[in-house]
Amino acid sequence: MVTRRATLLLLFTSCCAIAAANDWPQWLGPERNGLTAETGLLQEWPEGGPKRVWLFENCGVGYAGPAIVGGKVYVMGQREGRERLLVLDTSSGDELWTADLDEPYENDWGDGPRGTPTVVGDRIYCLAAKGALVCLNASTGEEVWRVRMQDFGGQVPTWGYAESPLVHEGRVVVTPGGDKGSIIALDESTGKLLWQSDGVKDGAHYSSVIAGTIHGKTQYVQLLVQHLVGVEPESGKVLWTADWPGQVAVIPTPIVHDNKVYATSGYGSGCMLIEVAADNTATVTYQNKTMKNHHGGVLLLGDKIYGHSDGVGWVCQDFATGDQVWRERGALGKGAIAYADGRFYCQSEDEGTLALVGVSTDGWKEHGRASVGAVLAPLLAELVAAATTDLGREI
Repeated sequence: MVTRRATLLLLFTSCCAIAAANDWPQWLGPERNGLTAETGLLQEWPEGGPKRVWLFENCGVGYAGPAIVGGKVYVMGQREGRERLLVLDTSSGDELWTADLDEPYENDWGDGPRGTPTVVGDRIYCLAAKGALVCLNASTGEEVWRVRMQDFGGQVPTWGYAESPLVHEGRVVVTPGGDKGSIIALDESTGKLLWQSDGVKDGAHYSSVIAGTIHGKTQYVQLLVQHLVGVEPESGKVLWTADWPGQVAVIPTPIVHDNKVYATSGYGSGCMLIEVAADNTATVTYQNKTMKNHHGGVLLLGDKIYGHSDGVGWVCQDFATGDQVWRERGALGKGAIAYADGRFYCQSEDEGTLALVGVSTDGWKEHGRASVGAVLAPLLAELVAAATTDLGREI
């Protein structure tokens, strides 16, 4: 079976009044936690959801997420035989320019790029599915530097490189994986290798590195297939590890809070909270199957974790104890979650339904939904028909 997922961008109106929107410069937003401080958004949606402002149909194929900075949308897509960075105007949806990233990536579960660009100052950092890490000028698209994950011993994982680069204090931090060391840091200006963390050698999977504060000091934390790990930013030295029972694909981004690290992944792996002591001793606080997040991620809001758990449904989980607070199994299928202005935005992966959900420890309460799938259905039907004809294979 061959699937070629079309990537299309839609912009909906969701503001109560006209206001400058906060930037979303990287994977999971400003702080890499899926939360934004933006306010003035609709608390209730009208029937059928917010009004669509524009639809951009020429992203090509892929699974990439957008970064939004300074009135521009930066997103990766595969079209015209190449993986590309596409830059759109947020007001009109017009394409401003594109830049070449890498040769096309093909996979029976969907072609094209997987990650989100990272925009810092006048630079954009993109990791293509086959392993090209490219730094571009954010205004012109001119290439500044490029390297490949294979340069550092990496091998393309089963479903392609899906990581979104972390740019922090002059370093670009990514996970090539492999025996030379799982994680690397490059100079953000030149792409020169600063360090490679050879204290852990798991192959690359699909999670993205985060920067978190533990006992007043920054650590880079990554969830790998066999380990949850913290490394020193200046040297890449592995400070602590905890065994992780990863299966098939380890995808969600870990969470660092109050000297604790939370991780979850699907395929039955479950979730775990560890506490990191001042001497970097890592102790497991709990490990259970309350949250088994396949992909779509989880959020920490207050003292609760929210997200979708395989076989369980949408879950509110106590961060400190791991106990289930509530679950909702029938309202919405598995998908992704983000937070803004007192509301969760939950999108199902299959139907494309986007639900506006209130933040509560009492249970799931919707405040409207939009059928993204209904908007895209005719376009996807055309894509499938074209792919069937062109490829001569069963879709």
